[in-house]
Amino acid sequence: MSDKKNHDKQNNQKPAAARLPDPSPGMMRVTRTELVWPGKYNEDGTLKEVPRVSLPFQVIETVNESRATREVLTQKGGIQRSLFDIYEGKEGDSFEEGWKNKLIWGDNLLVMGSLLEKFAGKIDLIYIDPPFATGADFSFMTPIGELGDQVYKEQSIIEEKAYRDTWAKGPASYFDMIWNRLMIVREMLSEQGSLYVHIDWHFSHYIKCIMDEVFGQDAFRNEIVREKCNPKNYTSGQFGNIHDVILFYRKSNKPVWNRIFTGRSPEQIEKDFPMIETATGRRYKTAPLHAPGARKGITGKPWKEIELPPNYHWRYIHDT
Repeated sequence: MSDKKNHDKQNNQKPAAARLPDPSPGMMRVTRTELVWPGKYNEDGTLKEVPRVSLPFQVIETVNESRATREVLTQKGGIQRSLFDIYEGKEGDSFEEGWKNKLIWGDNLLVMGSLLEKFAGKIDLIYIDPPFATGADFSFMTPIGELGDQVYKEQSIIEEKAYRDTWAKGPASYFDMIWNRLMIVREMLSEQGSLYVHIDWHFSHYIKCIMDEVFGQDAFRNEIVREKCNPKNYTSGQFGNIHDVILFYRKSNKPVWNRIFTGRSPEQIEKDFPMIETATGRRYKTAPLHAPGARKGITGKPWKEIELPPNYHWRYIHDT
């Protein structure tokens, strides 16, 4: 009998899980779905560290600085101030006031890395507009004044080099550039923070994969379509390229959210609200109290002996 019990026990035991062999040198085992490009991982299979450099900020120009302030600085020897000399970034009621209307010019990877010490986890909103795959020409014409004069701005050497570095190795360089910045953006955002990334049709699908990995798929809220033109007479064998997209992500499930409303024109107000209240002059409209669709609950029953039309229900639950 003991032999039979041992035999049954052996039959009920689950087979040991097979251990996969270690990957060969220079290779790694895939354990999740992700977008991979050359340079994302080290040769030993570990994820590459994001470059983090903290540099001092040099103040180039202060707009609307008072004469008294300039004279005081001159008396002190005209020492070049840094951004944190103007405002030390101390916590308190003046924190937001001290950081309004500041434009920082430079590589945003270096800028964000330099701001991490004081601003990690404190930013509620970040909007980024990375370069599109449209070529390296950043020159543009801009109107000046009301007389129709225009000024032509040629691209700078820094702009040309930045674009060339971004695309030096094709899409892999671009993905690496985006990845590094998104990793620091995640650290900059507060728990109620939101991120908007403006991108065009060339790489929006890739960028979403990267953002899903950095922030998590549940952090994705919307793909906002920004219409930029009408298709006109598009004759290149494809549908017209008429929109960009803005990817909206949140840091947590408690983001700051302000509902957005658009105003109505006077003509639209008259059309939408054709009735006028005599006593107040306010405009309003009337609407039926019932809607199509049969219901079995209270909204499908008669109200004050008023029967519903067939296959209709009350729009509201009546208390009386």
